[in-house]
Amino acid sequence: MTVKAISTNIGKALLINALFMFISILVAVFNGMDSGFTPMVISFLVTAITGIFPFIFVKDKPSTTLHSGYLTIVFSWTLSFMFGMLPYVLWGGEFTLVNAWFESVSGYTTTGSTILTDIEALPKSLLFWRSSTHFIGGLGVIVFLLMVLPDSSPFKLRLTNLELSSLSKEGYRYKSGKTARVMVSVYICLTIAETLCLWAAGMTLFDAVNHAFSTVATGGFSTKNTSVMHFDSVAIDIIITVFMALSSLHFGVLFAVVAKRSLKPLRNPISRYYICVIAVFSIIIACSLKIQGGYQTWGKSLLDATFQTVSFISTTGFGQADNAAWPLLANAILLFAAFHCGCSGSTTGGIKADRMFISLKAAYGDIQKRLHPTSLFRTKVGGRALDEDTVSSVFLYIVLYIITLFLSFVIVLICGLDIAEAFSGTVASLGNVGPGVGQLGTMGNYASLPAVVKFIFTIDMFLGRVEIFPILIVLSMIRNRK
Repeated sequence: MTVKAISTNIGKALLINALFMFISILVAVFNGMDSGFTPMVISFLVTAITGIFPFIFVKDKPSTTLHSGYLTIVFSWTLSFMFGMLPYVLWGGEFTLVNAWFESVSGYTTTGSTILTDIEALPKSLLFWRSSTHFIGGLGVIVFLLMVLPDSSPFKLRLTNLELSSLSKEGYRYKSGKTARVMVSVYICLTIAETLCLWAAGMTLFDAVNHAFSTVATGGFSTKNTSVMHFDSVAIDIIITVFMALSSLHFGVLFAVVAKRSLKPLRNPISRYYICVIAVFSIIIACSLKIQGGYQTWGKSLLDATFQTVSFISTTGFGQADNAAWPLLANAILLFAAFHCGCSGSTTGGIKADRMFISLKAAYGDIQKRLHPTSLFRTKVGGRALDEDTVSSVFLYIVLYIITLFLSFVIVLICGLDIAEAFSGTVASLGNVGPGVGQLGTMGNYASLPAVVKFIFTIDMFLGRVEIFPILIVLSMIRNRK
């Protein structure tokens, strides 16, 4: 039965959450049974028992269908959000029910927006759990499922086809099991490498682990109220900038670089385009900061500009400077970076550089066809011609993305937000970036927003993380059953 397949695989997703809750309990014990201990224990027991429950009644290996694959994606994420908010609700403080939901969704979708006005008031166990939701959501609950399912399972192949966009799959050229192992191995190696670098640069081991979780997941949760600015270290700024950039590149490309011991894989057109966009945006913002923003030196201007450009375009959202005080031009470029985002096959959200690159190439090709009606022009990436279905799906996704952005923006405006905050908040939520401008900037938070706006933003986060299509397909399946 489809219900059996869905329930058992969702159970595995919940058990993964329970594992990280258990690690958070150990963090609480190590820190003298801090105030997060009891909430984490209760949350762990509830999540673990619920995760084990389906296996009690499902004795055989249930067969799966394509429909069950889509439903598993949606329900795995949704139930992770629900069980992930338990530690927040039980701990209390600033975590009302709506705020706990917002923080949970923001964590799993690696958006990094927060409702907390005093992050440092949280016990270390809860801070670790908060970062763990980034770590789990970075590759997606489904990719973790791929690691625990048997290689022969047809469900594994179907979930790979659903969870990974067609653009990212092109770069792997592996079977589903190999794809999952590549993603997770790169993910873990980047996390370990950054942890060691940040620790060596002066962070405590706890802060290094938490910031590595957030960076590699391109999430942005920090253990400090002023984010990365708190450390006031050029070395830490550079390390995080480098790892944010690496984490927003195609994981298959990073794997190929290591496997072939060559930088040649980075010369593919999409990676080159993405790196060039980062460089251009950084230079424009640096010029704006030096000329309009009151910065005294070009070095500081370029460092801050590069950090924030990479932070926004990688959808990480760390704050190393207060962009609320930056010139309008600099913030406008940052918002476009949040709209553009990183590469497919990474942990970033948003439209993604691949789609932007293909759409520009396709638009150029269409112009050439109109100028030369008899010529044969096909959209190519790296010398390989793309079929019309791929190009059409790129434009379809961009259109759906813009429609979703517009509808959310209008609804949020109706709820009372001003234009700048409504637009930047919607762009940041749908793109899984986190910070926007003004009150919602790098040093701000979402605490004062109306509850309905927070809920709308969490819907945007979810849509941006799963790339809209699975949600629409599930809604269509429900509609067709009526």
